[in-house]
Amino acid sequence: MATKYITVFCTVPDETTATTIARQLVSDKLAACCNIVPGLRSIYSWKGEIQDDAELLLIIKSKASVFNRLEATIKSLHPYEVPEILAIPVDSGNEAYLTWLDENVQD
Repeated sequence: MATKYITVFCTVPDETTATTIARQLVSDKLAACCNIVPGLRSIYSWKGEIQDDAELLLIIKSKASVFNRLEATIKSLHPYEVPEILAIPVDSGNEAYLTWLDENVQD
């Protein structure tokens, strides 16, 4: 059975980008909630070199049915050439919260 709900992780370079993406996703009803987590440090390989950058993490609560639109919106607003957009299935949760999520994400 396919998972109905997803949590999406997306790293961003700054507060402005985080706020812009979060507000757009919630306004477009592609996400019920976006948490902005500051203080992230990312060490990764990019174009053959090790990078060490300060970032923020968006934790996006949404539904699998809108993932393609959600991903396209993030890509259109994100400054990175290859943004991190990882959808993790939600197998279960507080029924009242999931009902609220259903009411705030438009298929």
